[in-house]
Amino acid sequence: MTRMFAQVWRSATTRCCLFVVLVSSTVLYLRRSLDIADYPPEEKLLRQRINLDHTLNFGARPLVQTITPWKAPILWEGMFDPNLYDQKHIENDSSVALTVFAVGRYLDAYLNTFITSAEKHFMLGLQVTYYVFTDLPEKVPTIELGPRRSLKVIQVPKFSRWQDISMMRMKMISDAIESEISHNCNYIFCLDVDQEFKGRFGSEALGDSVALLHAWYYKRPKESFTYDRNPKSKAFMETGDYYYHAAIFGGVLEKVKDLADYCYLKIMEDKLNNVEALWHDESHLNKYFWLHKPSRLLSPEYCWDTVIVQNEDINVTRLIWASKNYKELRTR
Repeated sequence: MTRMFAQVWRSATTRCCLFVVLVSSTVLYLRRSLDIADYPPEEKLLRQRINLDHTLNFGARPLVQTITPWKAPILWEGMFDPNLYDQKHIENDSSVALTVFAVGRYLDAYLNTFITSAEKHFMLGLQVTYYVFTDLPEKVPTIELGPRRSLKVIQVPKFSRWQDISMMRMKMISDAIESEISHNCNYIFCLDVDQEFKGRFGSEALGDSVALLHAWYYKRPKESFTYDRNPKSKAFMETGDYYYHAAIFGGVLEKVKDLADYCYLKIMEDKLNNVEALWHDESHLNKYFWLHKPSRLLSPEYCWDTVIVQNEDINVTRLIWASKNYKELRTR
């Protein structure tokens, strides 16, 4: 046993992971032990809530599921009055952070289209701050933004593998919420950059904890969901409620920070055991939402893949997947 411990301790990577797991666990415990009343006055704004779910028409879309077993709404076109939501959020001066990672070749390929299309469709009428995480800050294009809309660039390190970028974004989002976003916004949405807004993506999507139904799995049986089935991974799931797509998640800041901290901690625990979840941060995100049910679900209208032939449920496409050449994009 002594010899085994000595071998483990000599591993710099293992020591680093152990330290990170210990520190992250301690921070998570302390955060959950503190009451919001102990926060600085400006951060109390994060506790403001707007709930108009009583106005939703759950019977407007009889051919799709509009409510979860735990009574969270699943938003589809026709269920909500967009003007009512916008009016309430404008009156409440709601503000939204939109984070996006544009690293390596993804920046040139997608960022300009992502931001310019968001300017036409994302949270119009509200204060919006784009947070662009990139390893190439000098290449971020200058884009003319509308009133009460701004863009901030956050430099991130270069990673040798795209999988590491995918997994480490949770820590970067958490750090940004604590150091920057909490001083500027009430809500946050975290999106993949390889997408394009095509229709309204408005204030009806705002909520405490927001998850997205995956376009390819929302009608499939649970047995086909690609949860991580490896018992050695912290993302391991035998079953779940839905399959969520990590291309979009959001909510109030403290809920998203809790999700990001959880996923990062579990990723580091997996690293300690030389395990990598099947779909990286998405696998851990699905585990989190299985344990901590989201209060609001977005239908696949909010992130649709136009390759899917069976689209009879999709009355409006709000955001679409961009075409991808992974071999080219992920070559360093």
